[in-house]
Amino acid sequence: MTNDTKTPARHWSKEIPDARWDAIVIGSGMGGMTTAALLAKVGRRVLVLEQHYEPGGFTHTFQRKGWRWDVGVHAVGEVSLRSRIGRVLHLLTDGQLEWASLGPVYDSFEFPEGLAIEFPDSPEKFRANLVAAFPDDAAAIDAYLAEVRRVARAMPGHYGALTASGWLGSLAQRLIGKEARVELERRTAEVLAALTPNPKLRAVLAAQWGYYGSVPSRSSFAIQALVAKHFWHGAYYPVGGAQRIAEALLGVVERAGGAVAVRADVERVVVEHGRAVGVRTRDGRELRAPIVVSAVGVQSTVNRLLPEPLRSAPWAREVAAMPPAPAHVCLYLGFSGDIREAGASAANRWFYETWDHEAELWHVAPGADVPRAPCLYCSFPSLKDPTHDPGPDQLHTGEVVTFVPWDAFAGWEGTRWYKRGEDYEAFKAAMTERLLEQLYERMPKLRGLVKHAELSTPLSTDHFARPSRGSIYGLEPTVDRFKSRWLRPKSPIPGLYFSGSEVASVGVMGAMLGGLLCGAAIEPLRAVALLRDT
Repeated sequence: MTNDTKTPARHWSKEIPDARWDAIVIGSGMGGMTTAALLAKVGRRVLVLEQHYEPGGFTHTFQRKGWRWDVGVHAVGEVSLRSRIGRVLHLLTDGQLEWASLGPVYDSFEFPEGLAIEFPDSPEKFRANLVAAFPDDAAAIDAYLAEVRRVARAMPGHYGALTASGWLGSLAQRLIGKEARVELERRTAEVLAALTPNPKLRAVLAAQWGYYGSVPSRSSFAIQALVAKHFWHGAYYPVGGAQRIAEALLGVVERAGGAVAVRADVERVVVEHGRAVGVRTRDGRELRAPIVVSAVGVQSTVNRLLPEPLRSAPWAREVAAMPPAPAHVCLYLGFSGDIREAGASAANRWFYETWDHEAELWHVAPGADVPRAPCLYCSFPSLKDPTHDPGPDQLHTGEVVTFVPWDAFAGWEGTRWYKRGEDYEAFKAAMTERLLEQLYERMPKLRGLVKHAELSTPLSTDHFARPSRGSIYGLEPTVDRFKSRWLRPKSPIPGLYFSGSEVASVGVMGAMLGGLLCGAAIEPLRAVALLRDT
């Protein structure tokens, strides 16, 4: 995260070139960018359409005065070249994307009763930290780590099976995805309860549930295990800031003859004679391609982009009925001063008010007293990027995140960004005050360093990214979600494909994996040949 006065973000064009496209990708989040880059690498000419003024989805950044914040990239695992998915990302970006480690500790947790524990950058240190905190539970800890390894070994078969569809997909699931299906259909709470009767150990093991947005009683254990494994060798941040992800991936698309257009709001997927043949933008333009990829979420595609008759198909109704993960608020903070001396570092900090992860939401409501948030997730982006120059005023950034109910904000749905009214601004001010109060209790030396505070609500998420009910993670990764046979790259509509996190897993790299699976479903032979040696 560089000071925006030193390295201004690239200017993206809203112009759409007049050309013939091999594929159109709707949405430029991590999934859409990955699919577009993979198709570009195998010779396809791809048009990427983004309704926002900056591409990148939840990898984009924004700035105020001398500060720049990311909106969704806080910690990314498995991006080093010793990881296969890291090597694939290196290939898809032509090596133009660098990553900086968050250090020997990437997450630090504080629980009630004074328990503090760090999550380090190796599985051996992770085990040692857990055993030090729970010396009587070493056997349960070892059993948990073994479960995580077993799930990680099983999942590639499941992902491979997703690239097929119809009877072939069903056969692939039975042959190579069977073991993973068992793991996907076990709930986190059930698995942890079978491993240990210690509720505090169970709470610590599941403490990263905020990275996937589903509490232990509802989440698939496979997602819990994949997130744990994802960070076993630490976490990273893009050198130069989160916007570098879009610049690197979409640069590959452009160099292959493709294009990226911002402020290009797609209103509908055009379907003729039962086949997707292009898109219609909100300003009336119709763009054609034999392949259409929706990377805006499967549920959002069904609810917003499909022609009305197709929304009534049984598969579409099933997808539309799935629950999204919780919405969130993020308090963006601009500091002036030495935040390291105040206790901040590149590591993310989690402050839990309760041992009960089922207390998932900050139950705020307009017009009511604002309660304490059950959990704060705190990130300091400016300390993660080694190229950041704080300048003489020591300008740094911070973010405080917690989950909230969408319904608390639904009364303002349909109002304009920055013009939602005095009651909305009063609601935001009350939440901001409470979040700052809780942050200062945990990190008192930050008081006096905050020079800018700006709260983003689920309405902002809806305005810029349009996920279902403001959910940053899309569909909640429950057992029922993974039982669906429709969340796969190839849609039931010929010519229409799905990309992103709802195809595979959650988070930045989960969305990337969904993008890879989509590209492989479109170009199986060329994609396999390209990725074979990574």
